[in-house]
Amino acid sequence: MEDMVAQGIRLLTTYGLNVIGAILILIVGRMVASWVAKGVDRWLQKSGKVDDTLRPFFAQFARYIVLIITVLAVLSQFGIETTSLIAVLGAASLAIGLALQGTLSNVAAGVMLLIFRPFKVGDYVEAAGIAGTVKTITLFVTELATPDNVQILAPNSQVWGAVVKNYSFHDTRRVDFVLGMDYGDDIDKAIETVHSVAKADDRIFKDPAPMAVVGNLGESSVDLTIRVWCKAADYWAVKFDTTKALKQRFDAEGLSIPFPQRTIHMVKAEA
Repeated sequence: MEDMVAQGIRLLTTYGLNVIGAILILIVGRMVASWVAKGVDRWLQKSGKVDDTLRPFFAQFARYIVLIITVLAVLSQFGIETTSLIAVLGAASLAIGLALQGTLSNVAAGVMLLIFRPFKVGDYVEAAGIAGTVKTITLFVTELATPDNVQILAPNSQVWGAVVKNYSFHDTRRVDFVLGMDYGDDIDKAIETVHSVAKADDRIFKDPAPMAVVGNLGESSVDLTIRVWCKAADYWAVKFDTTKALKQRFDAEGLSIPFPQRTIHMVKAEA
């Protein structure tokens, strides 16, 4: 009985210290990983040479490196040969890759997004059936925010494999309108009124010049196709304000925007 107690005390003394040491290493390692990630992010931000798209990626990469070193240190604490462990992991990499191919594809797609840069943080994009402002690009997901501030986390593999529309890539954008007018109104007067509205707005470019043409003869109206150019940042403001201004000027000029209507011919059958 005394031998069993002595052996238990010896084991507790030997492995208990190792367990305590491993716990301390894990705690310190996590703290250091978080500190290193924040430090890398701050350093890159102060340097001014790396934009906001790459900073979160490098910070997260540094964090995972520290965590891997921490795990290896914990294994060494228990006397496990890390070199042998690395060799075993290398031999099992194929099986691990097959099991985690979805996760690894997200990592590979994240690297491709950062290398080819189809968009950057702050751009408004549409990809994989979703649209929003890019917030961050991490190792696994791309974070977007919708105009009503809803968070969207899209797997990198889906974003990279989809057609990407970047509405913020160019500095200028074209705003299109379709405006219906009555068949009985003066077309030339209506076009002149459109140009007058566009000329009065300083946000609308003079070059390329605003365009107003007859685009379609509809069932109930003559449809004017209107195209103006502005800065990308002014797109929605120009669209909303110009729509309102066109309606008000048409009313002031006596030009009508008709409701859908249909002419019905009644034929009376002879007795």
